[in-house]
Amino acid sequence: MSISTPGGPERRPTVVSTGKKPAAGRPASGAKAASGKPAGSPRAGGKGPRKPVTPVKVSQGRAWGPIALFVAVGVLAAGIIGYGAWASFQGSKPWDKRANAIDGIVNIRKSDPDSLKYEAHKSGPLTWNYSPPVGGVHNAAWQNCMGDVYDAPIANEHAVHSLEHGAVWITYRPDLPQDQIDKLAGKVRGVEKMLMSPYEGLDKPISLQAWGYQLKVDNADDKRIDEFIKDLRVNASVEGPTALCNTGITATGTTPRELQQQPTQ
Repeated sequence: MSISTPGGPERRPTVVSTGKKPAAGRPASGAKAASGKPAGSPRAGGKGPRKPVTPVKVSQGRAWGPIALFVAVGVLAAGIIGYGAWASFQGSKPWDKRANAIDGIVNIRKSDPDSLKYEAHKSGPLTWNYSPPVGGVHNAAWQNCMGDVYDAPIANEHAVHSLEHGAVWITYRPDLPQDQIDKLAGKVRGVEKMLMSPYEGLDKPISLQAWGYQLKVDNADDKRIDEFIKDLRVNASVEGPTALCNTGITATGTTPRELQQQPTQ
C-alpha cells in the first residue's frame, strides 16, 4: 500500500526547539557573526586576523671587493705558473744555448775557433788575440782555481790552462772600488773552478773569461755575471768535469812560473 503526501504546496520541516540556548560566546551552529565573517575567525582577545608579512627586498650592489681579490689572486697564480714554466724551459736548454743568450757575451768558439787551437803545452811567455786571453796555447802548469782570490796579477799562461779545466776567471781593473772587488770575491771564494785576479789594461772595469767565451761589464752588480758563471763554469771545460783545479800554481806574478823559479844571473 502506498502512502501519499497530502496535496497542496510542499511543506517545510517543522523546527522543534529543544529549549536550550547556545553556550555563552558561542554562536549557534551554522550562524554567522554579526560582522558577517565566518565564526571562529577572530583571534583571541578580540584582535583581528594577522595580515601576511610581505618580505622586504633590500637592493645590494655587486660585491666588487671579493671579485677584485679573486681576480688578483688568479693573475698572480697564472704569473707564477707561467714564470715557472718559462724557467723550466730555459733550464732545459743546452748550456751553450743559454750562454749564447747572455746579452753582450762574445763567443770566440764561433767567431774565431782557430785562436783556440793548440798542439801542445808551451813554456815561456806566450801571446794571444784577446786580452785577457780566453783559450788557446798555454803553459803546462795551471793556476790553482779552487775559489782562489788573488790580490795581484797572475800569469796568463797558467790562467788559460785553468780555463781549459773548466774554470771561470774573473779579472778587474786594479782601480776598481773595494766594495766592487768584495762583491766579486764573494762570488768566487771557496767555489771550485773559479779564480779571480786584477788585470792591467782592461777596456772595461770587469772582464769574465771561460774557455772560448768572454763577457765585459761595468760593475759587480750586473746580473749577467751570475748568468755567465752558472752557464759556463765546468760546462766550458775542454777536458771534462773531472779536470783538476787544485795542486796548481798559487804564486802571483805575470811571468810564467818556470821562469820565476830560474836563478838570476
